[in-house]
Amino acid sequence: MKFKDKRDQMNSELERFISTLNEMLPRYADLVKRDNLSAEELTELGEMEYFLIEVNAKIAELKKLMDHDLFGLSIDLYYQLKAKATSGDRNAKLKLDKMRDSFNESLKSEKVMFWN
Repeated sequence: MKFKDKRDQMNSELERFISTLNEMLPRYADLVKRDNLSAEELTELGEMEYFLIEVNAKIAELKKLMDHDLFGLSIDLYYQLKAKATSGDRNAKLKLDKMRDSFNESLKSEKVMFWN
């Protein structure tokens, strides 16, 4: 499958996810605000809360995976280009300079996450 197809599929699935979440959260908020819940509503609230905690953990894991993979691939490419540039490859030197500029811009705009 081509990138555009994958992108469109992922965007569609993300939109469905967000739409479903937007349908679910008001019900959760309503149940949380109520003082007297029936046994059925209390069960629903518990199940909903447990599910939303699971969803939040999955989203955090996806974010972590993407951040690590994107960062790792970028660093790997950086050092490959640096090795080629050091050996005299002009195209690698130009790409390396562009990459450094991009990294510097990301750091200045605080779009990069710092890992300890």
